[in-house]
Amino acid sequence: MAKYSRIEVAQVMEETGMVPLFYHPDIELGKKVLKACYDGGARLIEFTARGDFAFEVFLELNKFALKELPGMIMGVGSITDAGAASMFMQMGANFIVTPTLREDIAIACNRRKVLWSPGCGTLTEINRAEELGCEIIKLFPGSTYGPGFVKAIKGPQPWTSIMPTGGVSTEEENLKGWFGAGVTCVGMGSQLISKEILANKDYAGLEAKVKDTLALIKRIRS
Repeated sequence: MAKYSRIEVAQVMEETGMVPLFYHPDIELGKKVLKACYDGGARLIEFTARGDFAFEVFLELNKFALKELPGMIMGVGSITDAGAASMFMQMGANFIVTPTLREDIAIACNRRKVLWSPGCGTLTEINRAEELGCEIIKLFPGSTYGPGFVKAIKGPQPWTSIMPTGGVSTEEENLKGWFGAGVTCVGMGSQLISKEILANKDYAGLEAKVKDTLALIKRIRS
């Protein structure tokens, strides 16, 4: 069962401005990544459940977060059907992220009052997601659409909250473009938690990178 309500999760997404994305089959490595992100100031992690037995890894990481990282909100991404969403919610997932708009997932998550963020790429999809109760839209892939798309959407629909994923980097110019266009937060995967960091087990470097990126986002917003 989720520890945090969908409203609480949405608030933390907006407050911090960033959701790190991460997957690795090694549970112990995953714990160190979570700790580094947490110590760097991140309070959300999207575990992108793409590998075999990913549910086993998430279960252990969520238990670790609940015990050792107070306030860390664990969610799951790359979910493609309601069955998978239900399984991860039973393991305590606090939010569900999908690559596409799936109404079956919306129903499953809404029943448990768990935040779900569907991947949308058109205004019609965005409107339908909001009609289904979506708080924060995932714009995916962000690199295909860019900040200009967000700005165009926010004109007639200033109430729409958007989180681009894909095409977001830690560079100041990139983040200025997205937040200047009006995004609520950004999802950041390999640009933040890179293959090099994982290969070298550079957890101190990851902590510093998370801290610097969050500080940059705060400065851009102010």
